[in-house]
Amino acid sequence: MAEPEAIAVDPDTYALESTYWPDDWQSETTSIGSSIYRGLIENGRRYQALRNEEYLIPADDAQFEAYEAGHLVALILESSHGNPFFRSPVSSPEHILDIGTGKGTWAIDVADMFPNATVRGVDLFPPPVSWVPPNCVLEVDDIQQDWTWHEKFDLIHMRIMLGSFAEGEWDRVYKQCYDNLKPGGWIEQLEVSPVIQTDDGSLPPDNILNDWGPNVLACGERAGRSVNTFDQMTKRIQSAGFTNVHEKLYKWPIGPWPRDKELKEAGMVNHQHWSSGLEGWGMWLLTKFGAPHPWSQEEVQVYCARLRNELMNPRFHVWHRGRRVWAQKPLDGSPTRTNK
Repeated sequence: MAEPEAIAVDPDTYALESTYWPDDWQSETTSIGSSIYRGLIENGRRYQALRNEEYLIPADDAQFEAYEAGHLVALILESSHGNPFFRSPVSSPEHILDIGTGKGTWAIDVADMFPNATVRGVDLFPPPVSWVPPNCVLEVDDIQQDWTWHEKFDLIHMRIMLGSFAEGEWDRVYKQCYDNLKPGGWIEQLEVSPVIQTDDGSLPPDNILNDWGPNVLACGERAGRSVNTFDQMTKRIQSAGFTNVHEKLYKWPIGPWPRDKELKEAGMVNHQHWSSGLEGWGMWLLTKFGAPHPWSQEEVQVYCARLRNELMNPRFHVWHRGRRVWAQKPLDGSPTRTNK
């Protein structure tokens, strides 16, 4: 598969260092009086309380803000496509499932797009929204358990799920997806890499931004919760029995340094994605599996502050990889899995 082209740099960004980043991103939450919503507080972050085991990503205001920014980046980078929400050729769906729905924004938007379909969004934590379309259902459930929905789905969607499951759990998730799709139905997953890169060598080799990706990847391996979903999902989807597999690769710029208008907009929003998400992505991993010993909460906060500060530098033309995979359950519904 051809790699995306190098991103052209907008030279005008160098004159904007003092006013480089907008500070007007807002998030809103709705209070739900339940122990599930209150969650578990650890290191100043709130985590889900549904599963009996610890979970990598927090479920609090800062992380919901990161979810919203990541959702918007994905839409911007698909803005030239007729349907920016998914690539699967599903035109008149009846039932759609969004796994790891977060704040529920993708499920809500797709429900608006297909008013005759029932769109379910499921996560371990109640999405903090006060209104959804009548054809959208947001549920709190653990998809590692047996699925109890009676309908078969036309499309099952996942996005930015890195670190959500242990190795064996991923195989179960894909099997559940396969078994609960209609024959001919589609699975689609969008993931990003935590490794920061440049096309032009503008990031010095000794810069702390080069440390982030390898650091969290190593922590994930020690935790048994790989955050390298970006590189692993295609093979796992194929091994689950899916055919007609497609991929699209992206470069997600961080900051408004690209010359291209669409990439510039995506970069501005992706900077907010990183700024609001860094601490949540790293806190659990680093305080439990950091090297050479588990880090303290304060060490993680200082580390993330240093990373955010470096991401503010418009002279660093940095980006990270994105990959979208969509694949089909065979029309005859027969299993073709290569792993059992």
